[in-house]
Amino acid sequence: MRRTIILGVIVLGGVITSAILSAQQGAAPAGEGRQAGPGGGRGGAPVQAIEKVKDNLYLIQGQGGNTAVYVAGNGVVLVDTKLANNGQAILDQVRKVTDKPITHIVNTHTHGDHTGSNQFFPASVEIVVQENTATNMKRMPVFQEAANAQGLADSTFKDKKTLLSGKDAIDLYYFGPAHTNGDAFVVFRDAKVMHTGDAFANKGQGLVDTNNGGSGVAYSDTMTKAGRTIKDVTTVIPGHAPLMTWQDFLDYGEFHRLFLAHARESMKAGRTAEEAMKTFMLPEKFKGYNLGGGRGGPAGNFGVIYAELQKQ
Repeated sequence: MRRTIILGVIVLGGVITSAILSAQQGAAPAGEGRQAGPGGGRGGAPVQAIEKVKDNLYLIQGQGGNTAVYVAGNGVVLVDTKLANNGQAILDQVRKVTDKPITHIVNTHTHGDHTGSNQFFPASVEIVVQENTATNMKRMPVFQEAANAQGLADSTFKDKKTLLSGKDAIDLYYFGPAHTNGDAFVVFRDAKVMHTGDAFANKGQGLVDTNNGGSGVAYSDTMTKAGRTIKDVTTVIPGHAPLMTWQDFLDYGEFHRLFLAHARESMKAGRTAEEAMKTFMLPEKFKGYNLGGGRGGPAGNFGVIYAELQKQ
């Protein structure tokens, strides 16, 4: 299959953390292409041993975003490929459970800790992303290198797409901006499991990447639409955390609704974004949520939301 390089420039800044910046800039070393590295990306915990989630569905943590491994009838579907130089490590773990070929990669969004090892896999592997993610990926410097072009998307979807069929069916959904403007929710229909990417990375403030179309204002609506539309899911694979439940996912949507409501109320009352962060109180069920650093400094995501609201 043919993949085309479209040159562009990505502007890095805003509220993206240094880890995400590094991942975007270093999704793969220039010119490395399909070479099989030693299975070690840049920083973070090493690739962990593959673990069973449900029949035919597995999880590989470490070295970036969580990678889902789905063993279908005719081959293996991967969701997210971690940081650069982890393709061989992912494949080594897959080979512990199946000898079937990798046939598809689904990237939940554009960031290099989720797309970084795409180009390790053969050009015969179909890469599927939401259409906005395809555009965002083309702007990444790493994919402007000719040797890495096959890491770009082969097919896209707008709102919904189903891969495979029957008991193997995988449903891909898009509900609007959140972490980025291309966040895909991946539902393994028969297993009743959903991979959320970084739209639900962990229990804490979601990183809003405005440079890739993310929105702190739209975040809560996007999560609400996902919670109302997607049915019959019991287990959730977050972007950067151990397995969670469907209720955890619904609670995360509520968290963002409360966050946005407090931002609106605080702004109306004349409080600064930093003051909004200090006065933000959550119900007891959110006591385990991390509202600390890495999300826009002392104001957290309130700074991002304020900036968006001021433009409305």
